[in-house]
Amino acid sequence: MTASGSSPLPTSPAIDQALKAIASFEQSSTAEVWPLLNKKTLAAELRQRVQNPYSVNQGQQPFCGPTAILFELVRKQPGHYVDLCRMLFEQGIVQGKTKRIETLAALRQARQPIKMGEVDWMVLSALRDAESLIFPVDPDAPSVIRNISGMSFSWEMKGWVQEILGYPQIIHTKTYKKGDLLALRDAANSVKLGGVAFPLITAQALLSSASSTELSVPLPNHWVALLGNLQIQNGRVAFDVYSWGKKMRVDVTEGVFKKSFWGVVIGMP
Repeated sequence: MTASGSSPLPTSPAIDQALKAIASFEQSSTAEVWPLLNKKTLAAELRQRVQNPYSVNQGQQPFCGPTAILFELVRKQPGHYVDLCRMLFEQGIVQGKTKRIETLAALRQARQPIKMGEVDWMVLSALRDAESLIFPVDPDAPSVIRNISGMSFSWEMKGWVQEILGYPQIIHTKTYKKGDLLALRDAANSVKLGGVAFPLITAQALLSSASSTELSVPLPNHWVALLGNLQIQNGRVAFDVYSWGKKMRVDVTEGVFKKSFWGVVIGMP
């Protein structure tokens, strides 16, 4: 695995419109409902993320699922991202495609964790806090996935892909049964066609120098956003993902990959 940062996105009409929306937000006199967050700081962080989506970072919090969703929202729909943040800051509400999520006062009055941007904390904590309340549990998920605490589940990821990203076609490939490489190819093709894909992996095996053979019981514990650049050859599997505020290159043997790739949620227009 290798990791790298990413350069800011080139200027586009969508980014220009998002920057205008940030300026409007900054000049608004509407009162906020997050008393411990600073509006000036939020505006600066919004600009940074709109111009460079890799600025989105979960820090040390277990927010990998919502973070992967948020990264794709910023990257593909910057204007919608700014609107979502403004409504959340001013009204305490996340408006999804069909669901309206109201945050709790206790959450809005909580202090943000250190080493995490204010705007990331505001959005990710709101999404994570509401996950189990608005999306039904998938009774067909294996117990190893249903019983792991501190992470997002496949049914929640499917819900966010539809509600936050607005993709009407949702596919969940459960590769713990079979077809790991086929599922990865399908996911990479979906990304090429304008969709999004979120693999569930064992992070220690695919995103570090550790080998899954060193793990006595590899477990699904981390969601990433698939960026593409898939290569499968000579017994190795390589592809790019977003995770922990950077673009990362996964490059492992097929054996390590198959032990550490648990499924993927795909959204298509």
